[in-house]
Amino acid sequence: MPVPVVVLIEDEPQIRRFLRATLTGQGYRLFEATTGADGLVEVGSRQPDVVIVDLGLPDIDGIDVIRRLREWTAVPIIVLSARGQERDKVTALDIGADDYVSKPFGADELLARIRVALPIPRARRTRATTRRSRSGRCGWISCGGRCSSVTGRCA
Repeated sequence: MPVPVVVLIEDEPQIRRFLRATLTGQGYRLFEATTGADGLVEVGSRQPDVVIVDLGLPDIDGIDVIRRLREWTAVPIIVLSARGQERDKVTALDIGADDYVSKPFGADELLARIRVALPIPRARRTRATTRRSRSGRCGWISCGGRCSSVTGRCA
């Protein structure tokens, strides 16, 4: 299995140092950029499996970085930002981010979100989609008075 490639677009040296140790220690190949412009170049040249982007970059706002990335790539994007307002989160997600982690953050949470963002290997995806619940019944989610089947098999 190839080593997952992550591009980190983050201007804070302490966070880059922490993530470098965390991600490389977990077997990820990491490429770093300290500006939005450099980050766009890194993503284009490295073809990463996941991009982690800060919103508060010195040259280009992270929202604009996400918008530009979405013009030419579908790579999963995880926002890592000190902007914790709901409006900022919704804006980032609406323009194309796949996930949002607020600073301060825990390494385990970020690693879990990276694992979720990575493409699922075919064998694992097949097992997960064909597994039935122990009761043999369908699962349902209630959301605002509307119910949806989790498995998609029940109506």
